[in-house]
Amino acid sequence: MKKLTKIALLAALMFGVGQGASAQDVIFSQFYANPLYMNPAFAGSKVCPRLSLNYRAQWPALVSAFTTVAASYDQYIDALHGGVGGIVMADRQGDHGALSTTSLAAMYAFRFQLAREVWVNAGLKAGVTNTSLNWNDLRFPDMIDRINGFTGMTSAQMPDNTSVWYLDFDAGVLAYGPAWYAGFAASHLTQPSNGFYGVTKLPMKFTANVGALINIAEEARRTSSLGLGTPVLSPNFIYQYQAGFHYFNYGLYLDWMPFLVGVWFRNGIENADAFIFQVGFQQDYFKIGYSYDVTVSKLANNTSGAHEFSLGVLLPCPEKKHKVKAIRCPSF
Repeated sequence: MKKLTKIALLAALMFGVGQGASAQDVIFSQFYANPLYMNPAFAGSKVCPRLSLNYRAQWPALVSAFTTVAASYDQYIDALHGGVGGIVMADRQGDHGALSTTSLAAMYAFRFQLAREVWVNAGLKAGVTNTSLNWNDLRFPDMIDRINGFTGMTSAQMPDNTSVWYLDFDAGVLAYGPAWYAGFAASHLTQPSNGFYGVTKLPMKFTANVGALINIAEEARRTSSLGLGTPVLSPNFIYQYQAGFHYFNYGLYLDWMPFLVGVWFRNGIENADAFIFQVGFQQDYFKIGYSYDVTVSKLANNTSGAHEFSLGVLLPCPEKKHKVKAIRCPSF
């Protein structure tokens, strides 16, 4: 019975979104492993062609409640004086993906040098998104019978349109130097309608990030006697706001090539959300990472946290007419 209640609760939440409740974007825990999602100004920031793949399973105890897959590609192009990129995402909520969202977007980030060791990327993103509802896979609280389980009968009204398409636009800026970086992005600039019952505006999302790289070795050696790179600590802070919800993310990485470990803490204004633990392995042109969210909110005993995997490939860089400075920031 407890499992049935969990399923019904999840379905009711999704139904509420369809009727006009404020929806929120997917939150990734490996922020810098999916940089184009966080801020379009990251397009081309590594200069060389970059391919990123991400998979997130959130709250798996709730019948695979939320699963998200993302794939992106970006690179710097001399002739355009900036970076270009593209990202495709598929998000599924509920058993069998009762509520699904698929998006495809392209972006451009103009790059310029503001000072001797300060570079700025200004990015724009445009895309198309489809949100669809599989009504037959939904389960509602009034379908529960204490003896027989689901009855299949509900008073909820099926919408006339169960598939919604809309255009979406983001903008962002990113500034960085040899050992620091900071950015700001605004998503859903036009607040498109994504509801199944009349006009429901998708609320804007704001993201701000700042971080630094601190060399903790006695000297900036390339490798140690054990074959490890220079140990670098990277403190980070990311703030996100959407639909009245504030998320504060505090993180610290230890990057000691080829290994990386990290820990984050995420909380809202009133409640703590989760600790995030990360591990990664990286070479010059390849990286793979895993993170686990340990839920500390009231949902801790019912959700089983969240698992997230990332894979990144940095392809050989084409010959450049001019030397271009790539951003130095964490890869996970």
